[in-house]
Amino acid sequence: MTEGSNGGAAPHPDGITGVVLAGGLGRRMGNRDKGLVLLEGQPLVARVLARFSPQVDELLVNANRHLDRYAAYGYRVVSDEVSGFAGPLAGLHSAMRAARFEWLACVPCDAPDLPRDLVSRLRRAVQVNEADAAMARAAGRVHPVFCICRRSTAGNLQRYLENGGRRMEEWLTTLGVVCVDFDDEPEAFRNVNTPEDLESGCGASE
Repeated sequence: MTEGSNGGAAPHPDGITGVVLAGGLGRRMGNRDKGLVLLEGQPLVARVLARFSPQVDELLVNANRHLDRYAAYGYRVVSDEVSGFAGPLAGLHSAMRAARFEWLACVPCDAPDLPRDLVSRLRRAVQVNEADAAMARAAGRVHPVFCICRRSTAGNLQRYLENGGRRMEEWLTTLGVVCVDFDDEPEAFRNVNTPEDLESGCGASE
């Protein structure tokens, strides 16, 4: 069953909620549910969960199709409240409403090699800079879907979505986002986007 609310409880100031974004249409994958496609015999989302779950205190999966299959991994599933497959920000918005903790860390479902220290490095950056958000950067290129932000920015995000905004980087910029360099492992941010990526076992950096 999909759960999309934390019952209105105030978020705990410590700890981090993680959300794996698997709610897209997967257009470049032939409209397949990308989190469930197999890479080397294992669903992409399973590989992401294995790397991401040890880094957070609570884990949510944002999905809009095949909810029972995602729920089988044992984590709460939240669907977009904004209609029309509105992109990763819609998934993050729903996760904010369901999260138990003040901080949310976000990753896509199609990055099977994401850094194992992603969350700790992003969290350190927001603490040092007293910022509301941080996102990854590698080899001079930002990766806004790999980010951390405060749950209390949900109102800001709601207004951005209501005004037609859909770009993760643009919204994060309104928060004064801090960039965190991962030049030591730039390939960790490669996404599996197409059937060709699956066949080759590697993806493109986005």
